[in-house]
Parts: sequence; structure tokens; C-alpha cells
Amino acid sequence: MSVRNLEYLFKPQSIAVIGASKRPRSVGAVLSHNLFNAGFDGPVMAVNPREQSIESTLCYNSIADLPITPDLGIVVTPPETVPSVIAELGARGTKGVVVVTAGFGEGGDTEGKALVQQALDAAKPHLIRIIGPNCLGIMVPHHGVNASFVHINPLPGNIAFLTQSGAIATSVVDWATARGIGFSHMISLGNMADVDFGDMLDYLAADPNTRAILMYIESISEARKFMSAGRAAARTKPVIVLKAGRTEAAAKAAASHTGALAGADAVYDAAIRRAGMLRVYTMVELFDAVETLATGMKIKGERLSILTNGGGMGVLATESLVDAGGMPAVVAPETVETLNKVLPPTWSKANPVDIIGDAPGQRYADALEGLLEDPNTDAILVLNCPQAIADSLEAAEAVVSTLEKRRSASVLTSWLGEGAAVEARRLFARNKIPTYETPGQAARAFMHLVHYKRNQELLVQTPPSVAELFTADPDRARAVIQKAMADGRDILTEPEAKDVLGAYEIPVVRTVSVANPEEAAKVAEEFGKPVALKILSPDITHKTDKGGVRLNLRSPDEVHWAAARMLSNLQSLEPDARIEGFTVQEMANMPGARELILGIAEDPIFGAVLLFGQGGTKVEVVQDKVIALPPLNMVLAREMMTHTRIYREMQAYRNVKAVDLDAVGLTMIKLSQMVTDLTEVEELDINPLFANDEGVLALDARIKVRPPLEKGSPRRTAIRPVPHWLTKTLTIEDGAEFLLRPIVPEDLPLIQEMVGRCTIEDTRLRFFAPLKELPLSAAQRLTQIDYDREMALVAIGEEEGESKIFGVVRIAADPNNERAEYAVMVRSDMKGNGLGWQLMHEILDYARDRGIQEVYGEVLRENRTMLKMCEELGFKREVHADEPRMAVVTVDLTVPMSTQAPAA
Repeated sequence: MSVRNLEYLFKPQSIAVIGASKRPRSVGAVLSHNLFNAGFDGPVMAVNPREQSIESTLCYNSIADLPITPDLGIVVTPPETVPSVIAELGARGTKGVVVVTAGFGEGGDTEGKALVQQALDAAKPHLIRIIGPNCLGIMVPHHGVNASFVHINPLPGNIAFLTQSGAIATSVVDWATARGIGFSHMISLGNMADVDFGDMLDYLAADPNTRAILMYIESISEARKFMSAGRAAARTKPVIVLKAGRTEAAAKAAASHTGALAGADAVYDAAIRRAGMLRVYTMVELFDAVETLATGMKIKGERLSILTNGGGMGVLATESLVDAGGMPAVVAPETVETLNKVLPPTWSKANPVDIIGDAPGQRYADALEGLLEDPNTDAILVLNCPQAIADSLEAAEAVVSTLEKRRSASVLTSWLGEGAAVEARRLFARNKIPTYETPGQAARAFMHLVHYKRNQELLVQTPPSVAELFTADPDRARAVIQKAMADGRDILTEPEAKDVLGAYEIPVVRTVSVANPEEAAKVAEEFGKPVALKILSPDITHKTDKGGVRLNLRSPDEVHWAAARMLSNLQSLEPDARIEGFTVQEMANMPGARELILGIAEDPIFGAVLLFGQGGTKVEVVQDKVIALPPLNMVLAREMMTHTRIYREMQAYRNVKAVDLDAVGLTMIKLSQMVTDLTEVEELDINPLFANDEGVLALDARIKVRPPLEKGSPRRTAIRPVPHWLTKTLTIEDGAEFLLRPIVPEDLPLIQEMVGRCTIEDTRLRFFAPLKELPLSAAQRLTQIDYDREMALVAIGEEEGESKIFGVVRIAADPNNERAEYAVMVRSDMKGNGLGWQLMHEILDYARDRGIQEVYGEVLRENRTMLKMCEELGFKREVHADEPRMAVVTVDLTVPMSTQAPAA
């Protein structure tokens, strides 16, 4: 379930408190008091057979005695009674329950966990939604609901706060109230037996009273739902995450470097980044980020100029910026000349722009005007240090006055001290100019804007197509894996691992397996160049650590001696290890190569993850790595690299050429494809992967395998990959053939070209507005879809030697996967040949297979062609309730199409 019946939790018309009390300082008493005094405009009914009344309100002996059915039930009874209480509420018709009670499996208690399942079983027949158990409760100030035992009523506002910790909730309410910060929702989710972060993100994304969503996360339950809901919400409003436990060591035992490096917090970081959310690390930072993002400020780039009346403070602000990964702007020469005309001769002539301690308001205004015109500056931080010879408030008024004419300017402020600084900060707040108490906070706030901008851009980037750059052969790779598993092995030998990489066209160094030192010497002679010799054993994982690797052997005799010595040593060191022989491989000759590591690992929550970082024998010591969630495209792969230190070394320096970043990115995309194709691959290392200006070369590889997962298992990837299995050939009435496949982000220019080839009338009928061309933002949204909730199929054909889109059909399902809205469009010159009808058949079949019960659409009543096609497909037609010019067409997919009557 997702948003079904959540309105009963957050917009109830009546509430019952089961376990209400008037025992001082008890949870039942505090919670009852809060509900009675929060301004709720509806009946609040107390249930307690031992009390006659609570706060002058009549108590009822049982749920059955309640005079009306409560929309929402708040349960504070002992844990063993909760399942029966939920069953009684369900029998009365209640649809929302908050279980405040603890004792449901916290700390691993098996009896408590059994109670959770009993509670869910009691709720299921009645479609009751449960928040908790073990939670503080819920607060919806706009609706007068405070069903919690927090010590004060939160102020109404437009920030939603979701938390798993009741203590965090009370602290946040206390902190925010003192600062005049209000909330649309304050939800303590507790153990999340039913309603979780994914459900809440879906609900709040559509809530008009919420303009930003804050989350304190300890863990999540359903990764795919969380990612789908998070990406959808982040497209509409800021979503900011404070994740606890980031210093917790990754404790799971892993057979590969990648498994050891892919710590739990790094995976959460990757998920938050991929969903377009912003991660912060302290409570103060959380609300700073809200204040910054809520202004709607849009920065055009990442270069920050600092304007200050105190040189030392400007330096400290610059250091804070750099420490946070920021980029100080380099003021352009023409800007320096402009500032020379309005500033004293002693000004700094560079960034930070120090306008000297005696700066009056006019000097601030003049300097700010100059920096706003600087081509090298994307945003400005204005600082003020209190001075006896200058008025801080006057300086603030000058900044406000300057920005009144430039509402879109990206300017942050920090007025230090108290007194006049306090009034200045109030002035900035009234004018919606972000302001902070310290330069460090301000620099960090700017980096919030930078990171948020980067993450949002990842949601709408159009990657270049790489489909024609490689052809994977998963059957070849699967055969290698199946042979190893038939032999009882879960670790592939090095040659086998390289064979799997070869199936995905990942370049590997030439490698030959041999049985003994004599064969090794013979192969080395055939190579005729320096070689590396490695032991071949399924029981020796890290060969270098055991002396199982010798490099740069230059003659057959040297190889023979090294092999014999290696064999003798390992028989002493590892007497029980199975020695199958050796591998002989050419020494790689890649001038200027950097050593990288690429890998696949499995996270218990998010499923398969990809790793990139600095490789070599010190990989676990260096700890220079980044995690990403598959699937990847080139934009995501390139962005992933930027989060590592090795990325800087991959650029050109001195006489060393830059690494071919596209070759590295393509290798990561190949691994991403492997994740989708081969669920048998549990862990994979390519270490090292040599990379230089000419390409990449895998020197060593290690793969751990397992039986394949069930097809479509949500445990494999947190983001549903492109369902390529839907690809097929589509033949229309005149015999023309099209390739039908799911839409991908790379289709953006093709979609724009298709719409550009349509008549103005056809675009009006499809988009309800005449369009000569499809705006970029609309094209991005239509091509970058969440395949877990949406589907769009495109009909591809050849025209003048190029691939073109001739038609597209799509559905977008609700979070409950029950209803979906459709849309279809074919190029104007293709109308009338049955392509649209065929596309509709395909998307309805897909919707039926996904378990969607109803498909609907809104159609202009003058669009007779569409209405006639819908009639033929079994849709029923009604007049739109709010727009008479519009018809609403619906088809019930639970009824076989052959039995559906045509529309009237």
C-alpha cells in the first residue's frame, strides 16, 4: 500500500483515544490533553472503562460504545491488547490508527515481532493504515491535530518533518517553536510496521500545505518504494534528509574489496543523491538548508564571490567554503576595473572582496552592483563585521535596496554579532534574503544550493546514447557461471572472471591458464614479452598477500623458476589450498595509466550497488571510493567519478594526458547492464583497471556467484531498470514495421523532433495547448520516467537512414498501482493507419500484466478520433465534472475486453 486511506490519519473528522488517562504524567494523559487542546474541529472521544471523564469529556467503556465511528484511532494500551483493539476499530469502520505503544520487537524480541504481524493481520481486512508502533504520535497543526505526547503544540507552517525517533521529534518541536518555525506535518513513524517513508513522501508530495519535506532516517524498509516516492517528491519540492548512523562500521563479511568498501552509509548517500534529495549532517544544518532552499533561490553555477568589510572574516569564509568542497570565484579583470572606480585604493583587488572596515551602505551597494555583473561569479556571500565607524543596519538596508531591482540574484548574507546585526538579520528575513549568524553557516548553506542543484540536474540530464557502443552476451557469461557452480564453486577463477568481462566487451589483458611451471615457461616463450605469473586456486582470494603474484618476468627460465618457487612456498603457507596451476598474462603496457577499481556489491536494503574508486593493492587503506545505484547512463557514470580524489588525477597534468573518461564511464555502464542481466553475480571486482588516454584494460578480476534470483526480484535493484523484455516488432495495417520499446532518456531529441513534425492542432489535442515545439523541461519529464510507476512505449522506424519516433503511448499509475492515466500520440503524417490503436493495445496489455485495475484519460470532446478509438477499446465515457469541454474515459482491466460493452 502507499497513500490509500492516509487522509483518515492526517485529515480526520473524528478521533478516538483508546487508553486515554488522567493519571498525571502518563502517556495517555499527556496525549489526551494535547488532543483536547490543539484546536481540532471535531469530536475527540476517550475510551477507558476505569474513568468516567477526562478533562470534562465523557469517557466510553469500549470502542463498541462510541456514539460515532472515529476516522482515526490513537492506541496507548498495553502491547498485547493492540491487535484486538485494531480489530475492534476496523469493525467500527475506522481507517487510520496510530499505535503509540512500545513493546513490538524492539531489540529483537520475537514475541513483540509476532504482535506486529497480528496487528497487521487485524488491520488488513478493513484497509486500516497504521503509524507506529513505538512512536511519539502525529501532529497536523493546520488541522488542529496533536495526537502525540510532545510537551508543546507545534506552530502551523509549511514544513513537513518525518522521523523514526520520538526524541528527535520533541527536540525539533522545541527548537523550532523558539525560532518561530512551523510545520504542516510532524510525523513520528516509529517502527514503521505499515506506513513508512515511501508512503509519506507520496502523500506529502501532493499536499498543498507542504513546501519542503525534512526526514530524520535511521533505516528504511522498502528500497524500491522509497526511491520511487523520493524521486517523485524531489521533482516538486525540496526533500532534505538527516541520516543517522553514518559512522557505523560496515560489519558484514565480504569476499571482495568492493563488498568491504560498500559501507551501509555510503549506499544511503548514493540513494539520497540519486533521488534528487539533499543530505545534511546536523539538526541546525537541516533547518538552515530549509531556509535556504525555501527562498527558491536558483544558482546558475558553483562559483562564489565573498563581499566583506573585514578581511580576516572573508578569509575564514573562504576556508569554510573550500573545506566544504566549494569553489571561490576568480573575479574577472573587467570587474576589478569596475570596482576600482567605486572602492578605496586599498580594497583587496580579488576575492574575497574586502571593501575595508569603514564601509558605509553606499560602498556595499556599489560593490554588490559590480559583483552582480561579474561573468565569473554565480553567487555572492555578503558579510558584515560590526564596526564603531560604520553602521551595520545601514549596510543591510543598502543590500536590500540593491536586490529589490534584482529579485533573481543569488545572494546570501551573514551579519556577525548581536545588536544591530539582529535587526539586520530580521530585515533580510522579511525580504526573503537568506541570512546566517556565521560565515561558516553561510558557506555551508551555499554548498547546500550547489549539492541540491547537482542532484536535481541528475533527475533531468539527457545522456548520450551508448547502445551502439557495445553488445553484451549474457548467455556466454551465464554459461561460465553455471559451469563453476556445477563444480560446487561460488568464486570464479581469474580466467573465468575475465571470460565474463569479455562477454560484456570489457577489455582484459591476455591471459592463459597452465597446469605447471613447464607449461608456464612455454606460454611465456610464445608471448615473447614480459609477463605476470599468478597462482590459480579457488581457495586463495587475495593472491598478492600470499606471495601468489610475480610481475615483469622477462624470460621463460625466470617464469619457470618463479612458478616452482611460488608453488613450493604456497604448499607450505596454505597446505589445504587447492592449487589448479597458474595464469600467465602479458604485462600491460599503458603509459600514464591510473589504477582504478570498479565493482558490484550487494546491499541488504538497496540491493545491487556499483563502486568506483582508486585501485591497486592499497585500495582498502586509501578508501577513495564512491557508491552508486544502478542502472547507470553516461551522465550518471561521469558524475559518479567526480566524488573521488582519483578523479583529479585522471585529468591531464604536466606531460601526462587525461584519462579517457568516456571509456571508464562505458565500463561502468557495462557493469550496470551486467547487474540487470546476471543476478547470479553477487560480488565483482576489477582491480586494477588500468585507464589512460587511449582506453581501459582490466588486469585482474574476481567474481562471486550464487543461484539466479527470481525474475524481477525487487531485491536486485532499488531502481527498476529499463524493461528491455518489452521490446518487440510492431506491424501495422499497411505492413510497415516498427521497433516497439520502452522510452529511455536518450530519446529526448527524438521526442522533440516527433512533436515538431506534428500539426499545431494535433499538439493542442494532445497537450491541451497549441505547441510548435516541445519545451525542454517537458521533454525531460516525458523521457526520464520511473519504470516502477510509469511506462512509455515508443514506435521507432527508419526515415532517410535515421531512426525516428513515429508514435508514443504512456501510462502513469497512482502510488497504489490501482489506477493509471494514459496518453498517446502519433506523428501527424502517420495518423489513420492503425499505429495509435496498436500502441493503445500494447499499453493496456502491459497495464493488465502489472495488476493495474483501471486506466483512464482526459480527452477534449472535440477529439472525435480519440473518443472513437477509446470506444472500440472498451472505454466508457463521462463528462468531466469540472470542465464541460472535456470527457473522462475509463476502462476496467479486471473485465476481459471481449465482454466489455462499447461506450454509449
